[in-house]
This record gives sequence, C-alpha cells and structure tokens, in this order.
Amino acid sequence: MPQILSIAEVHPPYVITQDEVMKFARTLFSHSFKDIERLLKVFRSGQIRKRHFVKGLDWFEKERSFEERNDAYINHAVELGTIAIEDCLQKGFFLKKTVPFAEIDAIFTISSTGIATPSIEARIMNQLPFSPFTKRIPIWGLGCGGGASGLSRAFEYCRAFPQAKVLILAIEFCSLTFQRNDRSKSNLIGTSLFADGVACALMVGDQVNRNEWQNVLSVPSIIATQSMTLRNSLDVMGWKVKNDGLYVVFSKDIPTIIEKELGPAVTHFLDKTNQQMGDITHFIAHPGGKKVLDAYERALAISSAQTQLSANVLREFGNMSSVTILYVLKRFMEKGGEGEVGLATALGPGFSSELLLLRWMK
Repeated sequence: MPQILSIAEVHPPYVITQDEVMKFARTLFSHSFKDIERLLKVFRSGQIRKRHFVKGLDWFEKERSFEERNDAYINHAVELGTIAIEDCLQKGFFLKKTVPFAEIDAIFTISSTGIATPSIEARIMNQLPFSPFTKRIPIWGLGCGGGASGLSRAFEYCRAFPQAKVLILAIEFCSLTFQRNDRSKSNLIGTSLFADGVACALMVGDQVNRNEWQNVLSVPSIIATQSMTLRNSLDVMGWKVKNDGLYVVFSKDIPTIIEKELGPAVTHFLDKTNQQMGDITHFIAHPGGKKVLDAYERALAISSAQTQLSANVLREFGNMSSVTILYVLKRFMEKGGEGEVGLATALGPGFSSELLLLRWMK
C-alpha cells in the first residue's frame, strides 16, 4: 500500500476575478451571440470567485499563434514545475526533512494543455540535480482525469518497486489554449471555468522508511484503483486539434452522463474492495464545475458537505484540469486522521473515470 507523503501547489502569478473574465468575454463574444447576457450567467452560476493565469488578460487581447502559446506553455511549465518539485520535497508541514533529488526514482508528468518533446520533466532535470537514471513517464491527453490517473499509475509503479520514491507532477495552463476566434458555446463555457495551476505529489513504496520523512501523524495509503472508459463517448470532452491550436470540446451532457454512469462504477469498485459509501470519510472529488459537483451528489446520494472542500478549490482556483484533484487531496491530507477512508474520483476525455480508495495510516 504505497503512501502519499507530500503535496505542493504553485499558483501562477496573475489573479483574475470572475467579473474581470466575464467583462472580457462580453466584449469578445457579444457579436456572436444575440443572447450574450443570458449566456454570461454561467460566469455567476459556476460559483468561481477567482482564477490564476500565467499571463494577464491583456495578453489575450492580441492574436497569438499556436507556436507562441506553446512556447509560453513550455517556459512556464519548466519554471513553475521546478518550484512545485522543490516545494514538494522540502522540509515543512508534510516532511520532517528535505528529500534529496537524487533519491527520486521516477517522475510522472501529467498535462494536456501544451506539447513538449523533450518532455517537461526532462527540461526540469536540467535545472535540478536529479539522478541521470531517474525514469521519466510523461502522460498526455487525460485532461481533468489526469491527476487521479497519475496517482494510480504511480501507485502501480511503487507496488512493483516498493523501495521507490516517485513524483507525480501535474501542469496545466488551460488559459494558453484559449481561441479568440472560436465562437462556440463550448469555448464560452470553457472561458468561464478553466484556469492554470501546478501541483506535485511525493509517493513512496512499502519498503521506504516513512518515519524518516513523515512529519504528520497520518498519511493516505492507496488501497486500490479503478479505471473505466465508456464506449462511444469520444465527443464528450477533449480537444479538436486545428492549424491554430487546441479547440475545446465540452458537452452539455457531462452532468447527465455522470449521474447515469458514476454510481454503477463506484458501486463496482467498492464491492471489489468490500467497502460501501457509508464507509467513506473523505470524498476527494475533482470539481469539474458546479454542475459536476451537483451530479456527484445525486449519483452517489451524498451531501453537499462531502463535496465542500472540492467546491472551495473550485471557487478559489477554477478548474485546472488534471491539477485540481491534487489541490483537493492536499487539503484532505492536512486534516485526515488515522483509519479514515477516502474515495478519490476524477473524470476525463475518453469519456473516462479514475477512482482511488485511500486509507489514512500512521
């Protein structure tokens, strides 16, 4: 049962309020939608207060090429990803002493909002003194489900190599995918919702002496995971790749699909692990949006209190795609107690779900 010992989050420098983004969207989209004021209500109903971007709003007023936006993605990913790794491994709230870079066996890098070959962790390895033998596992294209999937794949790695210390680095700059000339409702919804963020988690295998590093009374162990992909659902969420970049695909049916499919998936998963929803202390949900959280509550018959931490992250940071669930998990790690059980869930393109069962241990 590998354990998650530390999580760090990095907030991009530009803090943009929802009112500011709504004003920007009104100016941009007003000639495309006759009912623009009705559509702009989504900026209020989404219950997002502010978001963080790697560029200020004025940067988006000018047309930017795919190359220019992707160069910005790479530069900021290396800069902020480096900070996230340093913070994750540093002595502090979660760790009683700093973990040396050279002791990291593998880095899982999760992203879907930019393209880089060599991948981002290779570039960061030229900034930080990792061992040249560190394994690199970049994972691209899982969208909002990527953070949970990264934890699951790292879990499997640590089970195979129980002496391992591995990093899960999630980097998403959704703002840099913004298309000024895309006048679709999907783009308008995306403009109201998506944000930028970076997070890094440290996971260790069973044979690592946690007492040497662990600074909190208990940490979450991963007990089991489940991945599921629905057939014939490729058009629910994702990107259309065009000459000038990535165009968002975002179906209005997502909440309905969650209500229909998530309950049976969770039941199947918990049955395999001899658990029930009543056993779950912490519901660690990726907050895809307010309607997604509402759909979680209806699908699993849980209360809004159980999604409150996820709603708080959504309110203060928006939807940072794969990064978001790591922000949520960090807040549960700050309060979790020995013996408590958590269920983590995230949804992404495919259309897919990733589930993890966690138990807090000394």
